Amino acid sequence: MSGPPRSPSPLPRSPLPEAADVVIVGGGVMGTSIAFHLAEAGVERVVLVEMNELGSGSTCKAAGGVRANFSDAVNIALGARSLEAFARFRVRPGQEIDLHTVGYLFLLETAEQLELFRESTRVQNSLGQPTRMIDVDEAVALAPIISPEGLAGACFSPTGGHCTPESVVLGYATAARRLGARLITGCEVLEIDAAGNQRAAIRTSRGTIRTSTIICAAGAWSARIGAMVGVDLPVTPLRRQIVVTEAIPDLPAGLPMTIDFGSTFYFHREGPGLLVGMSDPDEVPGFDVTRTDTWIPRLTNAMTLRAPGLLDVGLTGGWAGLYEVTPDHNALIGEADPKRFLYATGFSGHGFLQGPAVGETIRDLYLGRTPPVDIGPLSADRFRSAQVRAERNIV
Repeated sequence: MSGPPRSPSPLPRSPLPEAADVVIVGGGVMGTSIAFHLAEAGVERVVLVEMNELGSGSTCKAAGGVRANFSDAVNIALGARSLEAFARFRVRPGQEIDLHTVGYLFLLETAEQLELFRESTRVQNSLGQPTRMIDVDEAVALAPIISPEGLAGACFSPTGGHCTPESVVLGYATAARRLGARLITGCEVLEIDAAGNQRAAIRTSRGTIRTSTIICAAGAWSARIGAMVGVDLPVTPLRRQIVVTEAIPDLPAGLPMTIDFGSTFYFHREGPGLLVGMSDPDEVPGFDVTRTDTWIPRLTNAMTLRAPGLLDVGLTGGWAGLYEVTPDHNALIGEADPKRFLYATGFSGHGFLQGPAVGETIRDLYLGRTPPVDIGPLSADRFRSAQVRAERNIV
């Protein structure tokens, strides 16, 4: 796709059911993936509620990168399983997602960065991922628009790439409905009565639903949902912005998703141009998604050093979205008291790419089965026991 992201077309409005076996709060990639995997497993009366339209939160404002190039073994495993699912997405659940397996390229400037990525590459290799360290010449050959000035080396993961987030949401949502799940948009959760840790009553802007299981997949809004049942989900909303460039002549078809690790400047091909973004250390936490130009001078400085040829390329548009950040930049996945309150949130910028594997994981937690990935270390309880897990391969 090119231009600003679009949420999937709204599903037809349907009356709110009085009761459900499972209520999922949040209609982004996590919520729709969970709905699909539960319905596919034969779980009846699955209801998803989304306060706006499907994918209208963080998902459809994401850059769309998919990878398993992480420093934490849990993130590597979740990313690897999701990469396999994205590769089969056209068949299951059945949707074209414009997947480009062009690889993930991290550009590194210092000895410390090289050692950090050497170590994470060793971990990835031990888990079956073909990530490798490469020299500057190979990095420039992969991404000819970059300048080698100041680079010490790079890390390349050929299995990564990018796809279209709203198509992933649409695929999961369509399949979930086909399998019997109810996906209800324009339905904001106002209050949850979970007295007695038994059957809960979820009061929404469109009525009340009784259920024995609540799954929080509310992204940047998850802290509020957790607080309704007395569960601390330390998720902070943080604005991130993206721009799209005009067409760039002779842009390589196989240009990798490229990240300048030191500056956090990144880009991937978007039609005839590039999708470009970077973090802004001056950004103040909050729900404001107004697009601004305050970060552009920092982006220009990064381009001047790393890709000076982009300075003469115009912009066709852009957008702002929300990261859902936790204190250690790792997700919150698990189940909390009151029993049958499950959560999948706080992905800190790598949630979209983990959506398929997290849908499987929450399905298995609900069914009492062993998940394909041990997500015990991602429990929200880790912050009470000081067992944080820092993910280092992020920008």
